[in-house]
Amino acid sequence: MLVTLATLLSELKINLLICGGIGAGIQNALSETGITLCDGVSSSVDAVVSDLFSRTLAYNPNVYCNHHGHCIKDKHGCIGNKNSCHK
Repeated sequence: MLVTLATLLSELKINLLICGGIGAGIQNALSETGITLCDGVSSSVDAVVSDLFSRTLAYNPNVYCNHHGHCIKDKHGCIGNKNSCHK
């Protein structure tokens, strides 16, 4: 599934993914397809876009999600459980 998602994003010519915390599996799959990952971002979409265009986007590559089964709203990610993403 992770490789398929990374491949799909690559086929859609996505070359940058900005997100909060994601798991190591998808991080590796994205890396293998050449997609640049800016993870550990925690701000509003407007602020992120502004920071991206001004080349001041701050991100933390040491943030990852490792509790996919414990998320309240989204069983496949960190939405709904702020304790799922760790530094």
